[in-house]
Amino acid sequence: MKKNVHPGYRPVVFRDRGADFAFLTRSTATSDQTIAWEDGNVHPVIDVDVSSSSHPFYTGRGRTLDTTGRVERFKQRYGGR
Repeated sequence: MKKNVHPGYRPVVFRDRGADFAFLTRSTATSDQTIAWEDGNVHPVIDVDVSSSSHPFYTGRGRTLDTTGRVERFKQRYGGR
């Protein structure tokens, strides 16, 4: 393989400020901001808008749409034409 072609793959902290949740993983993403993590090391931190702690699908706060009712109303309005 060619050297110096691929970006560095290193530990990075992703932080969801809205949910006060952060996790450490490995990534090629870069950031100028850093954070002291629980392991005592300083890692780059990337702020995200949505994580598993704030996403409605994972938290159970999602809405279920009544698609059957919508289809029936459409058929009532336009089905006979």
